[in-house]
Amino acid sequence: MFLSSPLSRRATNLALLVPAALLLSAQSLALTEAEDPQDESAPQAEILQLDQPVEKEDQSPPAEAEAGTPETDKEPLPQAENLQLDQPVEKEEQSPTTEAEAGTPETDKEPLPQAENLQLDQPIEELEEPAPASPDTAQPESPAIQEEAATPESEERQTDAAPAEEQARPLRLLGAEVAPATSTRLAWSPSQHFEGVYSSTAVLVVNGAKPGPTLCLTAAVHGDELNGIETVRRVMYNLDADKLSGAVIGVPIVNLQGFHRGSRYLTDRRDLNRHFPGDPHGSSASRIAYSFFHEIISHCNAVVDLHTGSFYRTNLPQLRGDLSNPKIVKMTKGFGSTVVLHSDGAKGTLRRAAVEAGIPTVTLEAGAPMVLDELSVSHSVKGIRTLLNQLGMLAKFRLWGDPEPVYYNSTWQRATNGGIIFSEVELGEFVRKGDLLGTVTNPITNVRTEIRSEHNGRILGMALNQVVQPGFAAYHIGIQAPQEQISPPEEVTAESEQADAEAAVPAEEEPATDEPADKVQEAETLESDED
Repeated sequence: MFLSSPLSRRATNLALLVPAALLLSAQSLALTEAEDPQDESAPQAEILQLDQPVEKEDQSPPAEAEAGTPETDKEPLPQAENLQLDQPVEKEEQSPTTEAEAGTPETDKEPLPQAENLQLDQPIEELEEPAPASPDTAQPESPAIQEEAATPESEERQTDAAPAEEQARPLRLLGAEVAPATSTRLAWSPSQHFEGVYSSTAVLVVNGAKPGPTLCLTAAVHGDELNGIETVRRVMYNLDADKLSGAVIGVPIVNLQGFHRGSRYLTDRRDLNRHFPGDPHGSSASRIAYSFFHEIISHCNAVVDLHTGSFYRTNLPQLRGDLSNPKIVKMTKGFGSTVVLHSDGAKGTLRRAAVEAGIPTVTLEAGAPMVLDELSVSHSVKGIRTLLNQLGMLAKFRLWGDPEPVYYNSTWQRATNGGIIFSEVELGEFVRKGDLLGTVTNPITNVRTEIRSEHNGRILGMALNQVVQPGFAAYHIGIQAPQEQISPPEEVTAESEQADAEAAVPAEEEPATDEPADKVQEAETLESDED
């Protein structure tokens, strides 16, 4: 027999021990898993095809079960109406309030909903959207028309009654009635537009506790003119309705389309301030102008339209108005230390259309577009507050500064060559004929051309340093007017102006030019900074 060596016997023993050890480990692991009670209650994960889409409803049932409130305990939700989505809908069906109004014909005696009395200086989360206006209500009646609707019996009773102190009246505007001693925020949206495309514009209203005229402040008719927006905000949010005689209507942003894009123009490239009083059947700009003019401006006894310079020009704070109109002369004298420039306004401007409708209107120009200038804003705010006192709407009076000259004529000095313009004068500076106003340098040839004044006068507006083309209007020089050219002032009152407005505003206006901005640019440049 063969005898095994110690080494071979040791290898045989190891071969027998390894399987035994592995068997004992497997039995021990099985006993441990059997004794663990937590694994028995754990839910088995569902086997999914991860590349398959899942429905949204499958994600939420566990959360609904944990909510503790069964859905059967809640009120049943209304059933959605089954509609033919390709069928057009009537405008009245978009708003429950409009449907209710459609059921009963509106009369002059039917009360409008009362506007809520608000603290205008308190921030709000979102502006409430107005109900769409029906075509029958596109042209609201002015207070003067409502007064004429009174019955003869009521007039006789007022005549026979003993004279009493006149009471402030509610202001009916944009489908709401603003009671005396009320500050509120309404919303205007053009009556003709694609639903959901044109956002509503805030209309701030302060109706005083005492009777008086209605003053309207409008800003950002050109969407890139920011100084007027801040001016209207400061004036409106600091008015006390209990101390105010009459009403103040403030529209901080008229051209919301242009404001959102940082543009002077509407989205169709037209200048809104060349389409007033508008045309309900004209271009988009004409329809917007018509809606704004007849729904807001026609309710006012006087208007201040706020503007800035255009196309990278800046203006000295100044009033522009038709000084042949006595009521406008009276308004200009209420602005304290502010330069006055005679101008009847270009055709289609809000100012000219309002004056032709019997509403005295001035344009307040201050600063440059696309920037906020604190000095221009402060001057404008102070001027409007002084005007409120001049019109008898506020008792507080502040005399500030010496009266500024009145300029009956003005002229633009233009660049004769293209290049980079650098000014040698400042806004408000008095110049004489032959004085150096600025230079234009050709950056390629280094040829420098001087611009010298051709008149004695004052710099009312000027171009910012920039690249200009030949013929660019660079310096606006005011030429002082002889006193005899200016009409004597005349008071602005609520009754007379409403009567004038009623007689002057026809149902439909002649459409203004519908040419887009690039085609009327040359005509506008002749006026340059006019409104």
